[in-house]
Amino acid sequence: MSETPSTSYSVNQPNSSESEQSLIMRHFNVTEPVVAKRICFYKSGDPQFSGINMVINNRSYKTFDALLDSLSKRVPLPFGVRNISTPKGRHSITNLEDLEDGKSYICSHQRKMKPINLEQASKKPLPWQISRPVSARRRAVQLAKENEDGFGHRESKITTPKKMLVFKNGDVRLRRTIVLGKKNTQTFEAFLDYMSELMQYPVVKLYTTDGRKVPNLQALILCSRAVVAAGREPFKPSNYDSLGYSRPAKLLGIANRVYPKANTKSESENSKKWKVSVLTSDMPSAGTSSKVYMTLYGDRSSSGPIFLDGEEGKLFQKGNEDVFTVNTRNIGHLYKIRIGHTNTGNSPAWHCEEVQLLNLFSGEQFSFPAHRWLADGEISMELPVLQQGQPILPVTVYEVHVTTGDLWNAGTVADIYISVYGERGDTGSRQLLRSQKSKKFLKGQTDIFAVEAVHLGHLYKIVIGHNGLGSGNGWFLDKVVIKDPTTDLDYTFLCHRWLDHGQDDGSIARELIVTDASTTQPHCNCWAAEKWKFQRGNALQFYNRLTRGFICLSPDSRVDALGDKKNKYGIFDVNVKRRNICIFSSHQIPHLALALVNGHVIGKSRDKACCELCVHLQPNGCAILESARNPGHTITFNLHGKVADETTGYAGLSKEFVVHVKGVFHHGAIILLNTSLCQALSLRPDGSCSGAGQQQPESYWKVHKIGSGLCMFESVRNPRMYLKIKDDQCNGTGTGDEYCHFRIEKNLETGSVSLESVQHKGIYVGLLPDGQTKPVINTGERNIFFYPQVIKFGLEKPMGTSAAPNQEKKDFSESQLKPAKAQKPISQSSLTFSPSKEMQNPQGGECPLPSHDEWRVSMLTGNAGTEANIALWVYGDRGVAGPITLGKDNRKQLFLPRQEDEFQVKIKNIGNIYKIRIGLDGLQNEHSEWNLQRVTLQHLKSKRTLNFPTNTWLSKNCDDREFLCELPVVEAGKPVYPIVVYHVYVYTGDFEQTDTDYAVYLCIYGKRGDSGLRLLHKTGIPVTFQRGMVNAFEVEAVSLGKLQKVLLRCEANAKSQYWYCDKVIVREAENNSEYVFNCARWLPFMSQGVIHSEIELYPQGMDYSNFRGVRSVICNFFSEEIWAEFNLHFKYQG
Repeated sequence: MSETPSTSYSVNQPNSSESEQSLIMRHFNVTEPVVAKRICFYKSGDPQFSGINMVINNRSYKTFDALLDSLSKRVPLPFGVRNISTPKGRHSITNLEDLEDGKSYICSHQRKMKPINLEQASKKPLPWQISRPVSARRRAVQLAKENEDGFGHRESKITTPKKMLVFKNGDVRLRRTIVLGKKNTQTFEAFLDYMSELMQYPVVKLYTTDGRKVPNLQALILCSRAVVAAGREPFKPSNYDSLGYSRPAKLLGIANRVYPKANTKSESENSKKWKVSVLTSDMPSAGTSSKVYMTLYGDRSSSGPIFLDGEEGKLFQKGNEDVFTVNTRNIGHLYKIRIGHTNTGNSPAWHCEEVQLLNLFSGEQFSFPAHRWLADGEISMELPVLQQGQPILPVTVYEVHVTTGDLWNAGTVADIYISVYGERGDTGSRQLLRSQKSKKFLKGQTDIFAVEAVHLGHLYKIVIGHNGLGSGNGWFLDKVVIKDPTTDLDYTFLCHRWLDHGQDDGSIARELIVTDASTTQPHCNCWAAEKWKFQRGNALQFYNRLTRGFICLSPDSRVDALGDKKNKYGIFDVNVKRRNICIFSSHQIPHLALALVNGHVIGKSRDKACCELCVHLQPNGCAILESARNPGHTITFNLHGKVADETTGYAGLSKEFVVHVKGVFHHGAIILLNTSLCQALSLRPDGSCSGAGQQQPESYWKVHKIGSGLCMFESVRNPRMYLKIKDDQCNGTGTGDEYCHFRIEKNLETGSVSLESVQHKGIYVGLLPDGQTKPVINTGERNIFFYPQVIKFGLEKPMGTSAAPNQEKKDFSESQLKPAKAQKPISQSSLTFSPSKEMQNPQGGECPLPSHDEWRVSMLTGNAGTEANIALWVYGDRGVAGPITLGKDNRKQLFLPRQEDEFQVKIKNIGNIYKIRIGLDGLQNEHSEWNLQRVTLQHLKSKRTLNFPTNTWLSKNCDDREFLCELPVVEAGKPVYPIVVYHVYVYTGDFEQTDTDYAVYLCIYGKRGDSGLRLLHKTGIPVTFQRGMVNAFEVEAVSLGKLQKVLLRCEANAKSQYWYCDKVIVREAENNSEYVFNCARWLPFMSQGVIHSEIELYPQGMDYSNFRGVRSVICNFFSEEIWAEFNLHFKYQG
């Protein structure tokens, strides 16, 4: 039987013994033998305790136990001094002879010692500290501070005070009320010490009132308002909850039930006494080994769970009637009860026959026929009060629809609990056990459960959570819908949040308020996730799912939705006006933009107000374009792709468009491969990949374009780690070989892409339900869809398909790039140069050739041929075209000894051509070399020929030969510009670990273009950039004129191999000029969360005023710290 509860609250303060002031003994150096030992004793784990100075000799203490008894009176410990140890707690003292004169020792009431800071403890306390005893709370705070200094581990803190009742294990009569605050919850260990002093017995463990262990401060803070303090003995069940101190559970994994708020009026006014009779049926195995509890509900409040205790092993047995007397506060008129058990013991199943109640104050009698098994998850039931044999309230089976979010790794294997609240009470905490699906709580799945309860009336909230058990217990809950069959009403409770210790706010339980069915609440901020597409300067295409075509704006201002993805009139440049209002101007016809006039879309001058369109993003990822001037007017097309008019029926209209961004997979781009609106493919520290990563820098990938539609993806956070598919594994441990090559397969309908392995055709990067990557085949499911998001755009650097020889009549696709694009990618940004006066018409002042000119390239091979492809760059006074790859699949027929090969290529208008660069590209036989005799470029329209005579050798393995060369145009037997040898001196920093063995590249920029990216090496000598050394190199190139900058690159992938460059000096012997480029920087370096392997350096003493306009370009490479130094340099250089 339960004890009568006491409703008066009292706070028992711990008793602390009076501190004794002792004279601090002054230590003297003596030469005579010590007769007495002067020793100071401190309290274990209490740095505020000033210490007890004692003189110990054979007369004062005959035995070691006598010393312990004396110390117990002077050192305030709950059970006296039982152990003495050295200050660090390593050695125990067991007899008087072990004590040393002048030393300090620690006293404790248990074997485990807590070290203290003797320097602080030995300081003489200030007067106001001596005037009052040190409380346990102050000791706990000081202990926590010491733990921060290295003696312990700092745990979770409580932010708001919380009142809690603490019971002694097995004895509900011994209880203390405490207030959890910052002072007594600095650490869990300190809190246990505080409880030991408060309860006057050693507290080692804490339990909830239903027997679940509280392992840490976080669990203590989140659990209900009553706990059980225990020593080393196991939990002892008792009627801890009969007083109603437990409140609605905030952590369902610790408390099995959600308790209603109890009334707090005094017992004398509101107490009730009940006689409870519980009949167990006489069916076989009807008895139970579990603890049985009951909750009474009245129109004023509820009693809270009351455990029906008695002699263990004799209660609730087959055919028994067990009688109890219980006390509750005044709950008003009784209308239902809940009875259940804890599902523990060897045979927890129970068949309850009937429950009878007698109000001993009023004499009212209630009978609740049950006739029901409580087993297999259904371990509680609700019974309404009967009036004239009929229930006053119906028993309803609620249909609970639980929808798990459609995020990767959103499912859980933990136990889910729910408590439903209505105007007539609550259901208590119920485990959602039996779903109509074979597996519960999977990604994107809706599970349906039945919850039986006495009808609650109108529902207003639920509390739902899990117990945090099992691997991968985190759960993303989308929503809960409860269907009431009695009233035929549906109640929706939206969540769309994580219930996970490691996500969101760390909570594993949520209180959800009912949502009006008419309320539209988007799951996620679609604009925040997709607004990157609508940044100024982006080039977009708008795909219509209904017409299966792209929006196109023709030169005659007509607009339709019938274009294909290669239609040049279907690309639009973004001009942002404000937030989500943009102007979309034609990329091909810049003065025209999409406009809505009287509800019809046409092309108008981009400066018109009718061109301002408001972008509305939908949850399905599509965009609606609405007139900003006339809201309600949207860009709409009919089934045939024509502009909709009044005759078009509503069913035949389409106004949603999938937005595609051009240039996402350009070389050097930094992108996210999003798997949902708020998740992305990320590389984990162990090399595995997960689609459940956060959209943060650790999920950034760098694009390496290796061909048309072919890319590699390198982790930005972990350079040299590539996404790969190999040996039936998909992870991020690739090294950049063929297993890291992926074909980009674009999905126009969804705006997503799929990554198909080039090495294993038909195999894609796929995701398992928990987000882990795995090689899969395309089955039409969404697990292979990735939604790319550009963090930083790269450069359009198509490698180009092989140009066909003339006899095959096959044109080579054109390619035009900005300067300094050599055999390796140089940068994710470039600096264009304007032609100087000496570059204007070096070939006799003729006008530039027309755009899209067709050229014939002839190459004469000397005595040695090559099987490699040949890369060609062509430089003009208006730009550069290349690299253009000259070769074909049957390479053995090209570049044979003493053979002249011809290719036909298209080159955009780059002005008057003055030089070319030739390099080996994709060499198959590393031991071969090529003898080039002559190169000729002939303009097919004007028949004008440019000659580049040479007799040079190119090789990748011969130490005395380069694998690229530059050739100037030769006219009348003389080159238009001379070939110059630039002497390069690279200075490595003179301090530890500044050297590197990795390759270093250099590109020199001048008024006449660039040298291309060159590997710095010496003939026959492997180059190592050593500490404090100067390395000298030679770079041969067509004269660049006055030098403007250099680009330095080092791709060390290990921090131990990072290189510190002090400066670079470039000398030109012909005109006796020298350029000093100060660096003083590590390579690679981190900027804005991205690792950069290259840096641009400008010459010392250069007038930087001419370059103030290029800050936006330079900022892409330099951190704010470097830019501040750059501005400072501006200041002092004028």
